[in-house]
Amino acid sequence: MSTSKYIDKICCAVLAVALILTVLCMNAGSLGIQTVNAAVGYASRLFNTSTVHTIDIVMDDWDSFIEQCSDEEYADCTVTIDGEAYRHTAIRAKGNTSLTSVEAYGNNRYSFKIEFDHYDDGGSYYGLDKLCLNNIIQDNTYMKDFLTYQLMREFGADAPLCSYSYITVNGDDWGLYLAVEGVEESFLQRSYGSDYGQLYKPDSMDMGGGRGNGRDFDIENFDFGEKRQNGPFASANDVSLIYTDDEFDSYANIFESAKTNLSDADKARLIESLKKLNNAEDIENVVNLDEVIRYFVVHNFVLNFDSYTGNMIHNYYLYENDGQLSMIPWDYNLAFGGFESRSDTTNLVNYPIDTPVSGGTIDSRPMLAWIFSSDEYTDLYHQYFAEFITQCFDSGYFTDLMDSMSSMIAPYVESDPTKFCKYEEFEKGVSTLKEFCLLRAESVNGQLGGTIPSTSEEQTQDSSTLVDASALSVSDMGSMGNMRGGGMPGRQEGFPDSDNAGPFGDRPGDRAGRFTRTDRQHEERMMSNEPMAVEALNPFNGLSPPDMQGHNPANNHFTGASFLLLGISIIILLLGIATALLFRRRHHIGHI
Repeated sequence: MSTSKYIDKICCAVLAVALILTVLCMNAGSLGIQTVNAAVGYASRLFNTSTVHTIDIVMDDWDSFIEQCSDEEYADCTVTIDGEAYRHTAIRAKGNTSLTSVEAYGNNRYSFKIEFDHYDDGGSYYGLDKLCLNNIIQDNTYMKDFLTYQLMREFGADAPLCSYSYITVNGDDWGLYLAVEGVEESFLQRSYGSDYGQLYKPDSMDMGGGRGNGRDFDIENFDFGEKRQNGPFASANDVSLIYTDDEFDSYANIFESAKTNLSDADKARLIESLKKLNNAEDIENVVNLDEVIRYFVVHNFVLNFDSYTGNMIHNYYLYENDGQLSMIPWDYNLAFGGFESRSDTTNLVNYPIDTPVSGGTIDSRPMLAWIFSSDEYTDLYHQYFAEFITQCFDSGYFTDLMDSMSSMIAPYVESDPTKFCKYEEFEKGVSTLKEFCLLRAESVNGQLGGTIPSTSEEQTQDSSTLVDASALSVSDMGSMGNMRGGGMPGRQEGFPDSDNAGPFGDRPGDRAGRFTRTDRQHEERMMSNEPMAVEALNPFNGLSPPDMQGHNPANNHFTGASFLLLGISIIILLLGIATALLFRRRHHIGHI
């Protein structure tokens, strides 16, 4: 009796809740509510490669920050990604020798690291904790890093996500960068799930890889073409993953560069794995065979000697889970021979796939040496290499990728006010890189088929069948020794001249109207403690650069999360209506 007495009020309350949820869902954006799609997250947003994204950095004293970049200290800023603002985000310069290289160019175009959780442990961009903005130094093609990561992922190797982003600072043009997913907690969760293992970034304390390392490195006097048997930092056996003994201190360059919290048990387990690796013992359990072979197939194809297989023995991540090891790629702006700047491009195009170490022997790189420790593993490596050439080159994937991406970024490169090369050098670099890779694929096919020698010794004895690449010059793609700064030499402020049009306007007035905001607006944004409207912080006035099909991802207000909430609201609404009808029917029957 009491139930039927209040049923109308109960049904009305249920319907009211459903209507409120529906309204909130449909107007979440205008009400300042950020919707997050846990199933998609940052991977489908910032790292959607079909468009050039926008990132605006808002900071009160940017000039002072730039002057102190070499200190690699974090500063507070607001970062707006495709129109979405994130307050109290940490930013610092990043890099090793690239820090001093930028100073040599004289245009302040540093690489940056952005941490969303630096000041707030729960801070993130749709689940992303760390973001790297690479300045694309010494790469006239703008594509070496991007292509390598895409090839890695296409072939099934774990690699960070990346995409192109046009950077503005306080609304003014800064340049086209490559946004790269930081290889830290978010990467680990995305790649391996919540029960991920241990992550290391092995690096010599004398040079590169870590924050502040390599600061005193003399870039101008180092001979990058000279081969050293075990590299210039031969004493750092641990970064080569060479087993020495069971003492933790013998692996300081690994453990002190760990990206995850370590226990003594973790350290002991890694040392035991290195011991077995060096003895080529129990390889199936010590090495993730599939993952590591796929990594080295792509790595050895792109010829990055600023890496584990080069003189420096760095620029890689080591992942360990339950004693099993694998490699994660990092930093390929000097790939395709750019690190050593060899004058003989033919030798580079035909670089032997079975002796891929530069500046050392295969035995001095245990993570690679096991592949050549038995015919079974070597045959598997060759099988994977053949699959890579078929999947990425014979299929047309590489050509299509290069053509579409170079066309997409070309107008941004042309308008880039801080670029390290001239636009004509970019065009030449892209065409050279494309031809270089196609010739490289041809040579690898020959090496796998036995018509071209696959080792250094054999190529020295017989070079008659090598693929001819003498018409190409490696330096056209950009290289370690390329310090001429053809783009904007001597520009200290890093901003464009007033007559330099942006990527979306042909006239100076068009550029100024779309990228410049008033000092008063900037001051009000920085002083206010209220949540900032997306439109107020978007340097493109709410419009992201259009992708190749003219779509505008930033204006897609109904995300997956919005539709999920809408669906739930509709279900609640229907349940409320059904409940009301059911009880009214029972109430009616009870009175008959």
